Amino acid sequence: MLIGIPKESRAGETRVAGTPDSIRKLLKKGFTFRVEKSAGLLAKFPDELYKMDGVEVTSADAVYGCDIVLKFHKPNASEIGMLKKGSLLISYLEPYNKDGTLDKLAAAGVDALSMELIPRTSRAQSMDALSSQANIAGYRAVIEAAANYGRFFPMMMTSAGSAKPARVMVLGAGVAGLQAIATAKRLGANVEAYDVRPEVKEQILSLGAKFVEFDLGEEGSGKGGYAKELSEAAKKKQQELLSEKLKKCDIVITTANIPGRKSPILVTEETVRGMPAGSVIIDMAAANGGNCPLTEPDKVITKHGVTLVGITNYPGLVATDSSQFYANNLVSLLGVLAETKDGKTSIKLNLEDDIIAAALITHNGKLCHQL
Repeated sequence: MLIGIPKESRAGETRVAGTPDSIRKLLKKGFTFRVEKSAGLLAKFPDELYKMDGVEVTSADAVYGCDIVLKFHKPNASEIGMLKKGSLLISYLEPYNKDGTLDKLAAAGVDALSMELIPRTSRAQSMDALSSQANIAGYRAVIEAAANYGRFFPMMMTSAGSAKPARVMVLGAGVAGLQAIATAKRLGANVEAYDVRPEVKEQILSLGAKFVEFDLGEEGSGKGGYAKELSEAAKKKQQELLSEKLKKCDIVITTANIPGRKSPILVTEETVRGMPAGSVIIDMAAANGGNCPLTEPDKVITKHGVTLVGITNYPGLVATDSSQFYANNLVSLLGVLAETKDGKTSIKLNLEDDIIAAALITHNGKLCHQL
């Protein structure tokens, strides 16, 4: 079967869904490839690295005409028009965004697997792209915090004087938050973390950070290991309790996202006003409304003496490794889908398989889930 790796068309995207290493792994399984010219260039994979037996470096229309297309971002209308009927698309598809993309894919007769819907199970761990990319994002968010903070992260003692370690608060202890905690600790900061899910306390403590606990009067744990949306009363209480805590921090890294919902406001403008001059807020929820109402997506701004960083694609700042991690997720997923018989490789969408059943979003011209 023929797999297509297109160049991502979304503005600012540097990653690619297929790397030379991942392609070599899949060539051994009997697949062949078409890679769009310059598809991997921004991830530091020039076309020359893709030139191997079984791989053709070619145009976009040839790539989108393959049996299987691997992408990072959902296709636009023009790209959907190039996909052939009966083909399989594997990509992030933003299934909670009701913009008509899924309907168009179904109408085009394209089967589509949404990487956001890969279940969080032990068996699917190697295919969990949300986690692989969030892990990178958490690391890079701390690097951005250090770059925008005008002081040291660790305690420094020299003959010219001493500097206290930065006080870092991480809001949300999912994959990104836990990596942010670990990275900030490695840089020598004093780190605290808060999450509405009490079960993450042990993980936070294991990384050497202090777990901040608030009594909100209700449980914050949702399905699949995610947080659930709090009541309005609990949200207000959370903001009030956090406000006093955050006013003593130098760095605040927010990671709170709820699938299919606008990100909760955790850092109010009043809180920002009370933070020390020169402090930094890294709002990792900027793409989904932000955990601070002052954040502007893809901008670094200063309000009330506080720097607010609204980067929306942290993994894209580490494009080589991010691409390799995501490509490996796809290799693992295709290992579940691929079937070899009489020397020929084909794809079998076994709807009895829990991974396929969860992630398959369009099939045989219809939507499989109503999210």
